Amino acid sequence: MEFIRQPIVVVMGHVDHGKTMLLDSIRNTNVHKHEKGAITQHIGASEVPTEVLKSIGGPLLEKMKLKITVPGLLFIDTPGHEAFTSLRKRGGSIADIAVLVVDASQGFQPQTIEALNILKEYKTPFIVALSKVDLVQGWRSQKTNSVMESLQKQQKMTQDELDTKIYNTVSKLAEHGFNSERFDRIGDFTKEIAIVPVSAKTHEGIAEVLIMLTGLAQKFLENRLHINQSAPGRASIIEVKEEPGLGKTLDAILYDGAIRVNDKIAFATFGGHRVTHIRAMLRPRPLDEMRDPKDKFSNVTIVGAAAGIKIAAPDLEDAIPGSTLIVVTGEDDPAIDELKEEVSSVLSFSDGEGVTVRADTLGSLEAAIRLLSHAGIKVRSVGIGAVSRKDVADCSAVGIQNKLDRAILVFNTKVPKDVDQYARECKVPIFVEGVIYQLIENFFKWKEEQEAEEKRNVIDKLQPVAQMHILPGLCFRASKPAVFGVKIEVGRIRPEATIIDENGRILGKIRAIQEDKESIPEAEQGAEVAISVDDVMFGKDVAYGKTLYTYVPKRDADLYLEKYNKTLSEKEISLLMHILRITKQRLA
Repeated sequence: MEFIRQPIVVVMGHVDHGKTMLLDSIRNTNVHKHEKGAITQHIGASEVPTEVLKSIGGPLLEKMKLKITVPGLLFIDTPGHEAFTSLRKRGGSIADIAVLVVDASQGFQPQTIEALNILKEYKTPFIVALSKVDLVQGWRSQKTNSVMESLQKQQKMTQDELDTKIYNTVSKLAEHGFNSERFDRIGDFTKEIAIVPVSAKTHEGIAEVLIMLTGLAQKFLENRLHINQSAPGRASIIEVKEEPGLGKTLDAILYDGAIRVNDKIAFATFGGHRVTHIRAMLRPRPLDEMRDPKDKFSNVTIVGAAAGIKIAAPDLEDAIPGSTLIVVTGEDDPAIDELKEEVSSVLSFSDGEGVTVRADTLGSLEAAIRLLSHAGIKVRSVGIGAVSRKDVADCSAVGIQNKLDRAILVFNTKVPKDVDQYARECKVPIFVEGVIYQLIENFFKWKEEQEAEEKRNVIDKLQPVAQMHILPGLCFRASKPAVFGVKIEVGRIRPEATIIDENGRILGKIRAIQEDKESIPEAEQGAEVAISVDDVMFGKDVAYGKTLYTYVPKRDADLYLEKYNKTLSEKEISLLMHILRITKQRLA
């Protein structure tokens, strides 16, 4: 039976920009006050039924000539953005549309940018809720849910100030490839992102947020919202937790089909899939939410998509957060193969090159791997949940030639104190962040520091690889030491480097290098410099137009080729092989 389900709306944005307060304003609840530090700690799901949409948005619905056909909106509140990546299914996210909350005073912050990147990656339509407009200079709050009604009663100075903040947001969105405009000025919603000014504190703008989401979902997502409610249910597992009287339960978002008490369900674990049966299901009442319900959950026997549900069943302990739960007929159901593929596609990494990555859910891990890959960071090993001593031991065992792979990148999960101490003893750095690009930035900073230290301690002590040409007419001193001009054709030279001629004969050491009569510590390819060389007589040992090379002993050549080949260009590697040949040194 064809059925139009509720659109799944995910609320995203930077910490403390008012995401949960926005939902509290819609629900008339106070979840944000119960959160530690007023920051969302868990994922919540709240249903806003049609009658509430009509009640809040009545006059606006008439003005827009919008008839509501969806049964309501299912809001998902997220800690930052990670739940968005947890709300996953094969091929993308289960979120239909998103609200990106941006503080009108603070503007774009790190998690705002990361949320935008993820929305772009998943091609998810969204609106921007420009929050805390009640703090705009001169704002006089009105007793209305409509920001447009309120705006008409503000002084021109205040209207102009709000417009300035809106167009700052327009400019920032443009930097990230999005065209946008205040929602009432948009001509084509397929080409521009709607910006809706809103105050969760005074409720102004709540009507526009709800009606914009409803209208956009109905107009552009209609095909996606049609489901067969008699089809086997599919849900995204959000969290596994203990509930008094129920034991281990799953918080999940049902996004397709229907699910019933006594249904057999299959889900992924690290040891493979598991099949169990549902003993009980609980569902928050409309305008309530899963983390902190004002009223108790309702016991239900059947739930159709889309909905937030709590499932009680045997053997839920090892369910992987962020993975899919499917209603099945039994162990031989073909859908089980999808579970195996879903997990293996994210967790199947070989023990080759790369760092170790840990995240809180399968979806977060998938997002982290994707963005790390885009940044050029190879991943060797992955896992979900807290970092373990085994992670540290495996990382510590990585060969010295892959020293920069001996690091653990942790996204949105914990590092137990004993594991952190063990990592310090093993000299394995652990990077912990709740923002992926900050994690990447911190890792690159560490990597640069390590490379610089290695360069100081090892690479700078190796003989440089270089080829130079003696410049005509530039002999400044014939001997003791000889001083003459050269052009570096390949590689680099520095004082104390030994030079040889075209036959591999050792001539002497470079005492100093000068450029524009100033001594310099190093000269690179393309530089024309004067060098002073001990034990050389110009005209006898060297002459105009001759080619000289640096002498590279075999032990240094072996280190270059086996460990530090990335520090040399292709031309330098080819030159190194030539130097070994003319000096009659053989590679092992």
